[in-house]
Amino acid sequence: MAERDLTNLLSHLKSNPTLSYPETTALLSRAKLLLLQLNALTPAATTTTTNQPQLLALARTTYEQGALASIRAKNPDAFTRYVSQLRPFYELSPGSGGRDEEQNKITGLYLLLLLTQGLYGEFHSELEALSSATGHAGGGVDVEGDRYLGYPIRLERWLMEGSYDRVWKAMKKGEVPCEEFGVFSEILTSQIRSEIASSSERAYPSLPLSSTKSLLFLESEGAVVEFARSRGWTVKDGQIFFPSAQETGEEEQEQEMSQMVIENTLGYARQLETIV
Repeated sequence: MAERDLTNLLSHLKSNPTLSYPETTALLSRAKLLLLQLNALTPAATTTTTNQPQLLALARTTYEQGALASIRAKNPDAFTRYVSQLRPFYELSPGSGGRDEEQNKITGLYLLLLLTQGLYGEFHSELEALSSATGHAGGGVDVEGDRYLGYPIRLERWLMEGSYDRVWKAMKKGEVPCEEFGVFSEILTSQIRSEIASSSERAYPSLPLSSTKSLLFLESEGAVVEFARSRGWTVKDGQIFFPSAQETGEEEQEQEMSQMVIENTLGYARQLETIV
């Protein structure tokens, strides 16, 4: 009875991703109570049951639905908790389920969360563990080729290279692997603007207001002025003036790199404006 109720409840959750977060949370609480009745909250708890595979699948689906709901609600703490609860299920041998699309989606979202939080060390540790696990399982997963796992890996590489134009393009609505990945676009956009702003300060003494608008992918010159004030820039006669800094040999090399980044990003921005 409890198993059938849980199956129906999870089916309802999966087919209604637009439910409000309070509604989803209430259903997930009911699902966890049913798991408790079935002695299936963790993989270890199911070892004495005769239908262990079915219960493992139901428990895992419960936590996956909770993780996805948390991301849609922009609740990273809840998402991280669900990821922790899912780890014991994901660490099971391939004979107990193995990797599938939903697992890769959750893992990819977790990598993207670490990226948006600037936790690059944790990002690479997670990636190394993932590569080791898939390799140990016989190489069954092409990590970079997977639509969910490859997305945050490419974004991280482009961010490290300063290829912000590629990141902008990848964050467009039609380019993200699924709706949940798009939740992070706003956070990454803010981070990239900050990076581009820092590169602009190093590369040039000033830039035209119109170029800065394209460079930062802002919707109006008024938004540029507001952003400029938040950075301590001076706006005068249609020009943005950056704080000056003395240049050493190392800073000159950094300036050249920053100029290259700005030129690439501006080129992409102009292409977008031409298309529009």
